[in-house]
Amino acid sequence: MILITGGTGLVGAHLLLKLLEAGENIRALYRNADTLTKTKNLFTHYGKEPLFDTIQWVQGDILDIPSLEAAFAGITHVYHCAAFITFNPKEEEQLRKVNIEGTANMVNCALAFGVHKFCHVSSIAALGDTTQDGGTISEETEWNPEKSHNDYAISKYGAEMEVWRAWQEGLNVVVVNPGVIFGYGYWHQGSGAILSTVNKGQYFYTLGKCGFIAVEDVVNCMVLLMQSDITGERYTLIAENLTYKEMLDDVAAGLKKAKPSIHATRLLTSIGWRVDWLVSKLSGRKRLLTRSMAQSSHATDVYDISKIQEALGYNFTPLKPYIKDLCERFTASKHK
Repeated sequence: MILITGGTGLVGAHLLLKLLEAGENIRALYRNADTLTKTKNLFTHYGKEPLFDTIQWVQGDILDIPSLEAAFAGITHVYHCAAFITFNPKEEEQLRKVNIEGTANMVNCALAFGVHKFCHVSSIAALGDTTQDGGTISEETEWNPEKSHNDYAISKYGAEMEVWRAWQEGLNVVVVNPGVIFGYGYWHQGSGAILSTVNKGQYFYTLGKCGFIAVEDVVNCMVLLMQSDITGERYTLIAENLTYKEMLDDVAAGLKKAKPSIHATRLLTSIGWRVDWLVSKLSGRKRLLTRSMAQSSHATDVYDISKIQEALGYNFTPLKPYIKDLCERFTASKHK
């Protein structure tokens, strides 16, 4: 039996769908019943609601070891998709606790219960650092502890260290490092929030660059890696390296909205995150633009995907038509 954490998130929900369509027996961890709605809606969207009812849901938390021990009974393979994503400095403690300590609990249980193979969903944020902006980053690029990293990147790097420690202790592992993931549903978080924001009106853009990928490609690569004899390896998952302007223009075109027209320079974003901090301080609302977010929006690093292509011979989904189709489905979902 397969155990999946994060089954109520974008990657985990699509992974559930793919594995169930392949006839696998699935157990999935969830924290509270309300979080199951988005996953059920995804299955309903694809006409697969009967498959949703076959999932063996187990209430628990990756920080609660007794609940994990119950979830791990009889498990042979694990996909660890659960993670906390935030760029709010105030949430640093929770970020590290969930992503690092939670992953440590997962691999420790995997070792204790004799799991055959473990797939960890990391992030390109946990990859190494180039010596200059605009360099090429691969799985072999070294992490520079002296360079400034945001709290999320540190937590994902720390989580990977727990996975590699477990590998040294005998656990078969594979790690995937996806970029920004586009996919259906979850319109108020992750890349879904990008569509929601552009739909309301996005006026600013930066010329920074990042790696983007379709959720189906992430899931397909994870399953293929778990089915292979590969162990002790990490893989960057990127379909295309795009500037934020290119990505936002594609989303705006797909939603039939005006393209962002104001170039947010480094000076403008540095002013922006300070103003956002002040407004947040005075009003108590959640941060919308932090210092690390502003800085990363200008980074122009390029991600090398030759390793995953050589390992699997996988052809990634072209993003322009994918984003166009996704935007059409986003619009349709809003009119239901």
